[in-house]
Amino acid sequence: MTTTTIRLPAAQPPGTVLGTAPDSAESADAYRTAGGYAGSTGPGELLAHLAASGLRGRGGAGFPAAVKLRSVRDRGNHGEHGGHGLRPVVVANGEEGEPGSVKDRWLLRARPHLVLDGLTRAAEVTGAVRGFVYLSDPVAGESVRRALAEHPPPLPVEVVETGHTYVAGEETAVVRRIDGGPALPAAKPPRPFERGVGGAPTLICNVETLARIALTATRPDLRHDIARGTLVTLSGGPAAGAVLTEVPYGIPLRSLASRHGIHGAAGALMGGLFGGLVGAGALDLPLEPVELTAAGTALGCGAIRFLTPGTCPVATAADAAAHLAAESARQCGVCVSGTAAIGDALCALAGATASPDTADRLDRWSRGLPGRGACGLLDAAAGIAGSLLRAFPRQVRFHLAAPCPVCAADVPGEGRRRLTVAVPEVAVPATTASPAPLGPGPTAPLSVPHPSPSASPSAPPAAPPPAALKGTP
Repeated sequence: MTTTTIRLPAAQPPGTVLGTAPDSAESADAYRTAGGYAGSTGPGELLAHLAASGLRGRGGAGFPAAVKLRSVRDRGNHGEHGGHGLRPVVVANGEEGEPGSVKDRWLLRARPHLVLDGLTRAAEVTGAVRGFVYLSDPVAGESVRRALAEHPPPLPVEVVETGHTYVAGEETAVVRRIDGGPALPAAKPPRPFERGVGGAPTLICNVETLARIALTATRPDLRHDIARGTLVTLSGGPAAGAVLTEVPYGIPLRSLASRHGIHGAAGALMGGLFGGLVGAGALDLPLEPVELTAAGTALGCGAIRFLTPGTCPVATAADAAAHLAAESARQCGVCVSGTAAIGDALCALAGATASPDTADRLDRWSRGLPGRGACGLLDAAAGIAGSLLRAFPRQVRFHLAAPCPVCAADVPGEGRRRLTVAVPEVAVPATTASPAPLGPGPTAPLSVPHPSPSASPSAPPAAPPPAALKGTP
């Protein structure tokens, strides 16, 4: 597994999520000293700042944060006035299923107070009376519990743990898991903002999004800079370590690669797995969600795997498709058969056993399968196939004609091993190593693991003791 280092920008502006000491867990005192849990920005004013800044969600879809908050608030108000609704619920979603992303788990380990501050602000905006922090990383879970004990929020907040899977962070899977079921996607509608946890209107917000909401509430004068900064996880090459850093929108992908020691890239796997593959020409695109989407790719969760010299894009596509096929929730027949067919075809292409019509079948699947599953997993698999055909047609033809020496030297399809990067470990100060017991009372946060139903995936094993700037699975 690739180790991950954290790199601070050379000139770090105020109002950053990465902070100044990303290798150490931030205490409540340190967070308050830096201005956290403070500020006079009210709920209505904060919502206006978020709308003006254009802050987008950082979970992958990039939906405008202000619209999401307003929808839950309005739904809650409608239900309350109509006499048949429930008060809203807010959820900090820290379960990142993309194999190349580590930002959310790092954030919960290192800056849990920033996330909890954002969750509290979101509750004030939406009128929520309950909150949840949803995660799969045991180290992050302990960090959040310590933070809740250090600074109990004004509403009950419960930590809910789940197994680490690709689909567990999908919004309807989050609702099902918090309600005691398996972390598997459900049919839509209703969407969680309409009827979510316990039937209440529910805001499900990525933890980085909540962190940026908290920063905006504290420093509204920096709202545009906060909204246009983003955490990215960069990886690529068999010997290259991954990098977690924070950059502004607009930086060219090629400059981003070279700045972090990745030279001569022939393309990239974008957005974790959801953005698909892009060729060398696309590396001149700016790191900008709208422009990337217009070019047929996506920033997604901010995970970018560069294709360095010696990396075969066909093998990378086979790894990605095999990972998705293994992670299928197995609820939708079309997803089970579709992801398996795409994975098998790409592995055959990489292994020099593909039939002459393989490219045609991949093209047909890439156009016909999106939108037919309950979640985005099938769409991601179809996108991997279609993007490979568009970005690397010459390499596909080569693989149909003769064995590829790069693919022959390894076994394509072992996607979890090659695509997964380690979470940077975070040192925990000795004085905060163990969470204090929480006192009783109506505002005391609940901070216990959610019981694991038999249908839900099991939680991953605990990570080894922390050591600053090194990586753990």
